Amino acid sequence: MPAIAFETRKEFATAQTVGDPLAAFRERFHIPKMANDSDCVYLCGHSLGLQPKSTRDYLEQELQDWARLGVEAHFHAVHPWMPYHEFLSEPISRLVGALPTEVVVMNSLTVNLHLMMVSFYRPTGKRHKILIESNAFPSDQYAVESQIRYHGYDPADALLELKPRAGETWVRTEDIEERIERDGEKIALIMLAGVNYYSGQAFDLPRITDAGHAKECVVGFDMAHAAGNLPLQLHDWNVDFAVWCSYKYLNGGPGGIAGCFVHERHARDPKLPRFAGWWGQDKANRFRMPADFQAIPGAEGWQLSNPPILSAAALRASLDIFDEATMQRLREKSESLTGYLEFLLEQGHSSKFSIITPHDSALRGAQLSLRVSENGRALCDALAKEGIICDWREPDIMRVAPVPLYNTFLDVHIFAEKFLAAIQR
Repeated sequence: MPAIAFETRKEFATAQTVGDPLAAFRERFHIPKMANDSDCVYLCGHSLGLQPKSTRDYLEQELQDWARLGVEAHFHAVHPWMPYHEFLSEPISRLVGALPTEVVVMNSLTVNLHLMMVSFYRPTGKRHKILIESNAFPSDQYAVESQIRYHGYDPADALLELKPRAGETWVRTEDIEERIERDGEKIALIMLAGVNYYSGQAFDLPRITDAGHAKECVVGFDMAHAAGNLPLQLHDWNVDFAVWCSYKYLNGGPGGIAGCFVHERHARDPKLPRFAGWWGQDKANRFRMPADFQAIPGAEGWQLSNPPILSAAALRASLDIFDEATMQRLREKSESLTGYLEFLLEQGHSSKFSIITPHDSALRGAQLSLRVSENGRALCDALAKEGIICDWREPDIMRVAPVPLYNTFLDVHIFAEKFLAAIQR
């Protein structure tokens, strides 16, 4: 999508919406309704993605096969359950830039993070610290701190936090590199988000990975806010591991099955320590129930249990849409939508809020985080009553995400108009 000269007129937003080459994808999602049956302005895909209309058909197929075949559906369903998670490997690998053998859908995000740290956080007396951003998502913080304690270290010493410079709202890449250069010999694991959930900053993953590897650190990422939001090349960037959920930009449904990436140089190492379960056992021997565990080569070897088929089916419905839309086209539209949102908000010339997300489109995804100085929660609630759905993070942040699969320029215009009017009141 070429660069657009933005205008404040509603007619401009309408024209861009009508002329959007990806407009048809919106019709493939259920848009929440207001009491008068008009569409809400849903700008909360960073928290829970909308339901594809095809999801019902995908789920009903599995329900029909369960009713028709019972246990035999593991082998004779239209989409047999035994290898069902494998149906997702190729589309997921395309989304995150990986080999199909480097990815697996399984568990939930924090479970996968713990499994990865079992294998990749191997602290020693000299090298036992973990580097994380200061305002990481709380579950990541809890998981990392608990792993540090499990290994007998004190998070007060072993957890290093990256903080923005005084007066700034996001962490500069050069400051991350400098910290790694300074403390890298003490760092066992660099564990950052792909996109910070609070500020909306997208980290420069290849630069951080290179800096970490130069100091012999393991580098992993939580891609919850990056998968399905940004084009990724985890294999080419040489990332050691990554984890993500599927219920945000991937539209896999509430509590949907999560995903995991393990670079092939690790994924094919059977000697790497791991927690094991029967679904990670060599497929040729899995049902012979051998006493000795032999991991499946690749990321599948980290599986513990057979996957929830209904959750996997819901994710498959969404991934089929991503394959049609392609991340390149979605990213082009996303940059335009988010840039348009920023443009309109800046036209308000209001001192009652500020944008804490980086201005550079390369350092953000589909989200802008707005710091509201007074009565922000009440403002967010008031907008919700008008059918404008975003979300609030204490103490003063409203997160707004125009998602390119189903949001429009008109959505953005309506939000900006309502928000600016409300904040002046």
